Amino acid sequence: MKRVLSRLDLIAIGIGAIIGTGIFVLTGVAAAENAGPAVIVSFIIAGVVSGLSAFSYSELASMLPISGSAYTYTYATMGELIAWIIGWDLILEYMVGAATVAVGWSAYIVDFFDDAFGVKFTPKTTQAPVIWDNKDLAFRVNHGSYINIPAIFISLAVTLVLVLGIKQASWVNKTVVVIKIVVVLLFIFGACRYVDRDNYSPFVPPREGNSFGAQGVFKGTQRVFFAYIGFDAVSTTAQEAKNPQRDLPWGICVSLGICTALYIAVSAVLCGIISYKELKGVASPLTFALQSYANTKWLRIIIELGAICGLTSVILISLMGQPRIFFTMSRDGMFPRVFGRLHRRFKTPFVPTVLSGVVCAALAGILPVDLLGDMTSVGTLLAFILVNIGVVIMRFTHPDAERGFRVPGGPFLIPVPGAIIALVVLVLSDGPTIYRLFIWLAVGLVVYALFGYRYSRVGHPERWSAEDMAYFQDTFGDDEGQGKGRRREEEEEEEEEGSQKATQSEAVGVSYDAYDERIRDSTDYFETYTNTNTKKISYTTALQFAMPQPVHYDEHGLEADQEEADQEEADLEQGKLGRHH
Repeated sequence: MKRVLSRLDLIAIGIGAIIGTGIFVLTGVAAAENAGPAVIVSFIIAGVVSGLSAFSYSELASMLPISGSAYTYTYATMGELIAWIIGWDLILEYMVGAATVAVGWSAYIVDFFDDAFGVKFTPKTTQAPVIWDNKDLAFRVNHGSYINIPAIFISLAVTLVLVLGIKQASWVNKTVVVIKIVVVLLFIFGACRYVDRDNYSPFVPPREGNSFGAQGVFKGTQRVFFAYIGFDAVSTTAQEAKNPQRDLPWGICVSLGICTALYIAVSAVLCGIISYKELKGVASPLTFALQSYANTKWLRIIIELGAICGLTSVILISLMGQPRIFFTMSRDGMFPRVFGRLHRRFKTPFVPTVLSGVVCAALAGILPVDLLGDMTSVGTLLAFILVNIGVVIMRFTHPDAERGFRVPGGPFLIPVPGAIIALVVLVLSDGPTIYRLFIWLAVGLVVYALFGYRYSRVGHPERWSAEDMAYFQDTFGDDEGQGKGRRREEEEEEEEEGSQKATQSEAVGVSYDAYDERIRDSTDYFETYTNTNTKKISYTTALQFAMPQPVHYDEHGLEADQEEADQEEADLEQGKLGRHH
């Protein structure tokens, strides 16, 4: 990867990834059911937890710059079983997270049609049939509501787009970031004149059952924690930053700081213009709070349009990230290899994409937004705990491994408090939320015992058949999104009916015999590099080294980087430790 990202680029990436559902959807729910006006404090605590964990993500991402996120990091530090648990947890996070956003999207689209065109949709088809009573920790029937059709629609529509394939231009992403920030600032400065100080009293409402009080502030932290999910997009750019040691902390801290300031301002204005008690169960709190004031129609419409645009991009990103987790786990043998297969025509991972989209649509159609948000947050907190612990472990087991970025202050100053605070927030979550997490993990352990444990390839090179290598070789190249070159596309068109194995071998410029040898050499190399015999990390990373890289051709049709590749092979044979990919 080329180091092209400046400090400003990293800050923009962080802001764009962070601002989303939490601020547009869950702010009002957290205030109404957990913390009251003290939701401001909840946002501060959530920001601190995210900031500490972001440093740990950065270090591990710079060491293991491969797909899989926390699953890959955990595999390298804690072994297969824990990696399976976190991978299974990430599946929950992505699918349920997308469903949460879809419910918020539905609420804003309903409000938009009402404000802009005077069209009112019936609650029968725009709300979930059940609601979650946070005080009694029980489900209640939402009388008069049967299904949330808009939420189902956006989930399936995005799934279809992802199956067909989509390439977003950088200017589109930057435009969405600007729209999000502008909408948030419009609400802050447009609604602040309606603030009534009486709405801030009491700042921390007295405890009522399972709500409010000091514990309610921490429960509010767990709920609004959803607002910060996405910051890890900054940590995964370690290999592309011009100066990761210097700029990565800036990208993380400044983006989190800006977003935290915006969140605090939004929650302060929101709780000031409407009593927190009126926000219970509201999935579009920003525009709902403005409905009580005259001459706010156009402000509401602008906010609704911005929210719809921003939330759509969040759903897209969530459902687009899910297949990457499936692919990585499928490549490791944890799932059937069909989950890593690309569509023949569209070259997209259609099986996990369709599965994720259908499950997301089902959840969004029948469950309330607060319940979905809670499930996503606790899953992410668990991932943060393990990633922070992983940094500590890697500092002792692989102290000399190359790191593009190191957590400042040593292995304990930041990762340990990050893990502890995340654990505290997780433990203080509602009992049913934790139970649902453990039930999901228990189901995952059954799946692991029946399939993953028996077919895992990591640490078992003998389980890699020639068919497996052929199956994943081409998938890996497409997954990285690097150019195959005009020559490869022509070859695929001309030889479409020929031998698939021969076509793949010729396209990537490596024979399968050489591929086998490359895996063995890379395994030996990485064991030498890390000075360890632990197969769980050496083979995972060696396999990444062994995967064929995209081939670039010059004007003569020859491999432009052949000389460099030959030198790398020579270095590999001599056991040098300076090879980088």
